[in-house]
Amino acid sequence: MNAFERTPLYAGYAYAYPHKTAYRALKPPVALRDVWAAERRDALFLYLHTPFCEMRCGFCNLFTTANPAPGFEQDYLAALRRQAARTREALGPATFARLAVGGGTPTYLDEASLESLFDVAEQTFGVDPQNIPVSVETSPLTAETGKLRLLRERGVDRISIGVQSFIEAEVKAVGRSQKTAVVEQALDRIRNVGFPTLNIDLIYGLPGQTTWSWLESLRAALRFKPEELYLYPLYVRPMTGLGRRSQKAEDDLRPACYRAGRELLLESGYRQISMRMFQAAQAPTADGPAYCCQNDGMIGLGCGARSYTRALHYSGEYAVGATGVRDILAAYFAKAACMVNTEHAFDIVDYGFRLDGAEQRRRFAIQSLLQVEGLEFAAYRARFGSEAMDDLPELSRLEDHGLATRDDASLRLTEEGLKKSDVIGPALYSARVRRLMKSYQLR
Repeated sequence: MNAFERTPLYAGYAYAYPHKTAYRALKPPVALRDVWAAERRDALFLYLHTPFCEMRCGFCNLFTTANPAPGFEQDYLAALRRQAARTREALGPATFARLAVGGGTPTYLDEASLESLFDVAEQTFGVDPQNIPVSVETSPLTAETGKLRLLRERGVDRISIGVQSFIEAEVKAVGRSQKTAVVEQALDRIRNVGFPTLNIDLIYGLPGQTTWSWLESLRAALRFKPEELYLYPLYVRPMTGLGRRSQKAEDDLRPACYRAGRELLLESGYRQISMRMFQAAQAPTADGPAYCCQNDGMIGLGCGARSYTRALHYSGEYAVGATGVRDILAAYFAKAACMVNTEHAFDIVDYGFRLDGAEQRRRFAIQSLLQVEGLEFAAYRARFGSEAMDDLPELSRLEDHGLATRDDASLRLTEEGLKKSDVIGPALYSARVRRLMKSYQLR
């Protein structure tokens, strides 16, 4: 039995490589200035993490906390500003091609706090949000008109809202108190403010969901003419609300929902970008400096944010459980106030994953392959000076199993391969990454 058959079709999301559960304490730690000294810094991605939500959804395993105590957000923002100042000093000359604010739910913050995040981006890092793509995440309950107008005025051109389902019983089954009328009102406000790109997240495989109700949610989303839609299969992960209740996704439903949802969106004029992402014909084309995720170059600020260079991916520690999240946030606050001899604690990188040449090649191949455009051999050759199929001979097995097609220019996933992206990604992980992920102790 091959790796593609051994792995369940819906085991977990395959996104960034290596997975965050492969990160470990770095021995010895590395000075932040040394991490970036040899990196290109002319088209970086700046990411700001806000780990706050009005509720903790049953499927969520993000680094976030629900309804923090009064004053907690301001303490967090003060720590983030301290981290930003130290990071900017260590980074040296740099320009930014992308900005994103995620979480959690950034719009959980009040307007003054949102302003302060953009002040960090503009005043500390010299980011020009009016002239680069800027994305912010929101939720139906926090997408208030004042906040949305502020974001648009500060240059945000993409707003992403987690709806998950327009059927109240379905979101209630995963611990989310959400009225469909509130969702629709939030979407109306977003459209009225005039963001060029609206993204709506939906989930299939929810308890009690049917293919019919799934398509009803999709059709409800389409009424708002979103430029992007992300369709996520439900995964039940350890230490989440659903995981603690040992609740299962509707296993037999997810493949049918994926097929039906994909068919509806293609018929509605959307094009598929990856297993999850669909883009409308009217979606704006990206202008400004090019940023390519395969090339790394991301600065993540805030507790829970990850940063990527070619040879090192780093972050703080990760947790899902409420106690673990609180402990890590407390350590982040302590770090903001900590000096070790003459060096600040934020000047040191002490947790992450080192990528040797083989891991860099593997990352580039996986990140490329999981997009519809596929792995372009010329781009790989220009980056590494070698041939992808020689460096990663296991890629040829995708062709053998009808999951990819190859020509002289590229290796692309087939329709069946795209559906199995979350199997293909992990099957291509290195033995080292799989070993670290397996031994990771989640808290």
